[in-house]
Amino acid sequence: MTLIATRTRRRLLGAAVLLACGLNAAQAQSDYPNKPIRLVVPFATGGVTDATARIVAEKLGQAIGQPIVVDNRAGAAGNIGTQQVAQAEPDGYTLLLGYDGTLVINPSVYAKVPFDSVKDFAPIGKIGDALLIAVINPKLQAHNLTELQALARNTQGGLSYGSAGTGSTTHLAGEMLRQRTNMPMTHIPYKGGGPALTDVVGGTLPMTFASVTGAMPFIKGGQLRPIAVTSRQRAPALPDVPTFIELGLKDYEISSWVGFLAPAKTPKPIIDKLNAAMQKVLSTPEMVERLSALGVVATPGTPDAYGAEIVRDLAKNRTIVKAANIQLD
Repeated sequence: MTLIATRTRRRLLGAAVLLACGLNAAQAQSDYPNKPIRLVVPFATGGVTDATARIVAEKLGQAIGQPIVVDNRAGAAGNIGTQQVAQAEPDGYTLLLGYDGTLVINPSVYAKVPFDSVKDFAPIGKIGDALLIAVINPKLQAHNLTELQALARNTQGGLSYGSAGTGSTTHLAGEMLRQRTNMPMTHIPYKGGGPALTDVVGGTLPMTFASVTGAMPFIKGGQLRPIAVTSRQRAPALPDVPTFIELGLKDYEISSWVGFLAPAKTPKPIIDKLNAAMQKVLSTPEMVERLSALGVVATPGTPDAYGAEIVRDLAKNRTIVKAANIQLD
């Protein structure tokens, strides 16, 4: 066999192998999913984030014909489980429950995180937002934002507010308010939002930011006074409570969100199939009601829309964190 013939044969064999690989990949995508899918939740069981993941995973699994098994991988404020998905095979069988604290706050408050929130993931779709509300103890001589600002300026050391912890979404909500209004405020970090809310109700802490669902019973009972919600639109459960934007704080918007992501380079047909099923599931009255009971407003959308929000929130939070000099090891 001549040298030219040998080279030609090798080229043909190489082309055949590439064609076979391409056909196999296409076949795998068209058959997807043909086995159970693992959903990594980077937090412990029992919280709202975990409950949200399980509710959506159950219905989404039914919609695509394969069970979605929740795998809780807690640790390092969500960084450990998130890293595992970033390093997983991009075949659609390992997914991540994305959380705003991990994906768009941790990269700014930690000196180093073991993943890139944009480059290492392929967004599938957002599940929804947990709306936040600023609440104060009703014994304070303030009934609106203007009066609250005046009270803070006339209080030595400013107004103390509690959060779910340093670098949490509620911490950034308070820092954003301080930066936008120049209102003197002192941050008091708690080990969770529940204890902070309890202290505001009890009168040992003036103010906190809490989920609308968590604060609602105390607002109705007169134990908390609402000031404003942090979302762009008013909370359906509290239609008389204004947004901070309505009160003149342009672009003041922050909420705690969750969504689904896959490792980067996951084939687009797989992403699109999962997204289509997600949008259908999240649009059902049953799912809207179940998520609402957890304080989550369902916001189905496209992968591109979710990805764009991640990029926007990363930039916004980076500015807030830098101005407040928030840093964790």
